[in-house]
Amino acid sequence: MNLLEKEELIRVQAEELEHATPEEIIRWAVDAFPNITFACSFGAEDVVLVDMMQKVSPVTDIFYLDTDFHFQETYETRDQMAAKYGLEFVRVAPQLTPEEQAQQYGEALWSVDANQCCNIRKVEPLTRILSQYDAWITGIRRDQAPTRANAKKIEYDYKFGLVKFNPIADWTTEDVWNYIRTNNVIYNPLHDRNYPSIGCEYCTRAVMPGEDPRAGRWSGSDKTECGLHK
Repeated sequence: MNLLEKEELIRVQAEELEHATPEEIIRWAVDAFPNITFACSFGAEDVVLVDMMQKVSPVTDIFYLDTDFHFQETYETRDQMAAKYGLEFVRVAPQLTPEEQAQQYGEALWSVDANQCCNIRKVEPLTRILSQYDAWITGIRRDQAPTRANAKKIEYDYKFGLVKFNPIADWTTEDVWNYIRTNNVIYNPLHDRNYPSIGCEYCTRAVMPGEDPRAGRWSGSDKTECGLHK
C-alpha cells in the first residue's frame, strides 16, 4: 500500500473510527495493517491497551523504549505484566550506553540538553523500530497536553512515515482508571505517589496539588514532549 492509498484509507475511516470503541479500533487496525506494533511506556494508558490487546490481538508485537534511565518501579511493572500475560516485550535500546553518552556529551546530559538526551535515548530508537512496521498504536489522549489536543483516532504519522492509531484519544483520566479498576490491570505504583505522567527517573518528579498532570515532566524548563508525538 503506497502513501496515497494509505492517506485515502485514513480519510475514509477517520470519521467512522472516531465513534468506535478502543477495542473496535484495535481490531480494525490489526486487520487493516497486520504489520503493526504497539509502543508501551507502562504508564496507566498503556497498561490499559496491553490488557485490551491481549483480548483482541495477543500476537501483535509490543515494544518499549528502554532509555536505561527508567524508574525501578517501571521495570517491575514490565516484569509483572510479562508474567501475567505470558508476554515478551520487545526491548528497544539506544545505540549509546549511558557510559558512552557521558563520554561523548558529558555527564548528566539530561540536565544540560534534555532534547538531545531524548533524541539519543528515545527518538532515534523509536525511528529505528518503527521503520520495520506499517502502522503503530499509542496510548496518547487529547486531554494530556495541548500538543495532543488534536490527535485523531487514526492519522498518518509523517514524522515516522507510517499510520498511527490512538484508540483512547478521547478518554479522560477517569475512563483510564475505571478500566484499570474494573479489569484489575497491573499498573505502575508511582501513579499512587503523585506521578500521573511517568518518564525517565532524572526528568520526572511528583506533581503537587493543583499542578498540571504533566508538570512533573522536565520540570523547570519549557520542554513538554520528548519528540515521539508531534
